[in-house]
Amino acid sequence: MERRRYQRTRTLKSARILLNHHHSVIDCTVRNLSPSGACLNVASALGIPEQFDVFFEADRSIRACRLIWHKEKQVGVEFAEEEVTYLPRPLEASTTSA
Repeated sequence: MERRRYQRTRTLKSARILLNHHHSVIDCTVRNLSPSGACLNVASALGIPEQFDVFFEADRSIRACRLIWHKEKQVGVEFAEEEVTYLPRPLEASTTSA
């Protein structure tokens, strides 16, 4: 029986799990996504805490998450709140020479 509030969309996007006040990072791949949560592929689910942030590279957003379920190399998360933080795009290095 499906318990999700929203249908998830299949995707293949790069993301990062942010731990320890964003000082530690675990690379992951977003496999499906909805307004309320996501499924993330990881090298290992071992050591991933119950609450953490995820940085989505495509739109440079950060979402607070709660771990709902985990398998050996996959985790299901629920977004903890509606609030999303967007990071500015980095400035590109100048290509002009002096």
